[in-house]
Amino acid sequence: MRYAKPMPYVKPEHRTALDPAIRELSHAIVELTRAMPEETAFAGLLNYACTSVAMQVVEGRFGRLRYGVIATLTGVFKNVGDELYRRVAAPYEDRQIAANGDVPLYEAYAKAGVKPREEP
Repeated sequence: MRYAKPMPYVKPEHRTALDPAIRELSHAIVELTRAMPEETAFAGLLNYACTSVAMQVVEGRFGRLRYGVIATLTGVFKNVGDELYRRVAAPYEDRQIAANGDVPLYEAYAKAGVKPREEP
């Protein structure tokens, strides 16, 4: 799998080492969800897989939990969500706003120095 922009904090050789396992896990999740009627059925499986990988890494690397490891791990998951939102969801929402229009008060508040009119 080739990326348009490489992740600057993950060396190419590390990505190359992990990518086959990531593809295999991704494929397994996709195949399991094909038999599920809900479009978002993948969410629980993805949550389970990510949580299991994280906990197995912690167990294999440290053998126990400590506050610093927990804080780092929760930070990683928060950053994953934030980065996904920034890179994928926000541009998608911007395209939808351009196509369908914005929520009126969002648009008013987003414009610098413009206050929405007050209701009588």
